[in-house]
Amino acid sequence: MTKVIMQTIVSVDGFIATDDDQVGPLFDWFGTGDTPLYENESVLVTKQSHDYYRPKLDAIGALIVGRHVFDMTNGWGGKPPAGEHCVVVSHRTAPEGWDADAPFHFVDNVTDAVRLAKELAGDRTVSIAAGDVGGQIFAAGLVDEVALDVVPVVFGTGKRYFGSLSKQVMLEDPDEVVQGDRVLHLRFRVRN
Repeated sequence: MTKVIMQTIVSVDGFIATDDDQVGPLFDWFGTGDTPLYENESVLVTKQSHDYYRPKLDAIGALIVGRHVFDMTNGWGGKPPAGEHCVVVSHRTAPEGWDADAPFHFVDNVTDAVRLAKELAGDRTVSIAAGDVGGQIFAAGLVDEVALDVVPVVFGTGKRYFGSLSKQVMLEDPDEVVQGDRVLHLRFRVRN
C-alpha cells in the first residue's frame, strides 16, 4: 500500500520559511558533510543524514505541492524535484506555455490530489510538501506519516509546517530519530 508522508525541513519552532518565503539557514546542513546526497555530488551531507535521507528520496513516486511553491520554483523547469510526478493543488490551470508533456498534474482540491498522487506513485511513496496544502491534507486525515528535518534555528514567525491547522492530532512515538550535523531527522506515524 502506498504511504503518504508529509515532510520538509523545519525550524525548531515549526516554520518552513519566513513570511517573505526566505528559508534562511534551513538548508545549511546540505553542506556539512563529505557524503554526496545526489549523484552530481553538489550537496554533501554527513553519512548519517545520507543514510536516512537518500532512501526516502529514492522511495518517492509522486510529490504534492501547492501552487505557491510551484510558482516560486518555476515548476522546477518541468522536472519534479523528487519522484516521477508532481501534483499541484491549484484553482488555476497550468501556466500558459507550460509543456503539456511535463509530469505535472493540476487539481483543484487536496482529496483529488492525494487520490491522483497515489495512482501515479503505485507502490512508492507520496510525499507532501509541508505548509498550507500539506496542512489541509493532514487535517483531512490523509497523511500516514510526518517527517521533519529539524534545524537548530528559531524563526519566531513565518510559514508554519502544518499551515493553518487548528486541531490536535496525536502522533505515535518517533520511529526514526537520526542526528546529522545541523539537523535532526524525525519520523512519526499518525495515530488513527
